Amino acid sequence: MSILINRNSRVMTQGITGKTGQFHTRMCRDYANGKECFVAGVNPRKPGEDFEGIPIYATVKEAKQQTGANVSVIYVPPPFAAAAIDEAVEAELDLVICITEGIPVRDMIRTRYNMQGKKTRLIGPNCPGIITPDELKIGIMPGYIHKKGRIGVVSRSGTLTYEAVAQLMALGLGQSTCIGIGGDPVNGLKHLDVLQLFNDDDETDAVLMVGEIGGSDEEDCARWVKDHMRKPVAGFIAGVTAPPGKRMGHAGAIISGGKGTAQEKLDVMESCGIKVTRNPAEMGKLLKSVL
Repeated sequence: MSILINRNSRVMTQGITGKTGQFHTRMCRDYANGKECFVAGVNPRKPGEDFEGIPIYATVKEAKQQTGANVSVIYVPPPFAAAAIDEAVEAELDLVICITEGIPVRDMIRTRYNMQGKKTRLIGPNCPGIITPDELKIGIMPGYIHKKGRIGVVSRSGTLTYEAVAQLMALGLGQSTCIGIGGDPVNGLKHLDVLQLFNDDDETDAVLMVGEIGGSDEEDCARWVKDHMRKPVAGFIAGVTAPPGKRMGHAGAIISGGKGTAQEKLDVMESCGIKVTRNPAEMGKLLKSVL
């Protein structure tokens, strides 16, 4: 079992004809079960064409009807990416992964409002994607650093996702599913949503949770963990050295009114029973210590 995606997922790429969409669709298709899973592309100007054997359709709805695709990954440029999410939501896909960085916040506010009451889950935007090792990867993460196992990983930072996985692998710990949820201020799944899924996953034994300064998502998740989580959780917060009022690399990493600092997040997480480290080089060892 895994969360959100597995070898039975059927995936379409929105923006498949662009340079980025082509490159990463090819890399994902060539990983594990990708050849069976990547079944369609979408470009309203190129219906009837194909990308290396993957058929291209004019709309998400048509691609879903013709191929049975239930997941979309988006590499559409920022001015049009929110509309691409809207189209996938309107087509009632199960999951949308938006890799695009730099989507205007106003566009995402409107898109998130329109998603209320809809079945579609959103990962991102501005994220590396999701991987169930040795089954399927959807996004830009390097597949070769992953191996199937029983540790769940969720992170706001793409590079720290890779770092966490590398440390786990050095200790012989594979992963059930790894998710980069993205660092934008308005996005889809939060740490809390992902922890709830890992809590119900029979093949996840523990979770490594990586957060960032800004917002209160990590604190909200920690309080839920204290009351409901049946599995051990280890955590790290990036941005310890960022001064108040300044932002880190992600648009959502903004401290406001003295809230959302790394220290505040770590204190709340620790008080809720999450084992934390202030050293990013110790994430893997910390997770192993809680098993």
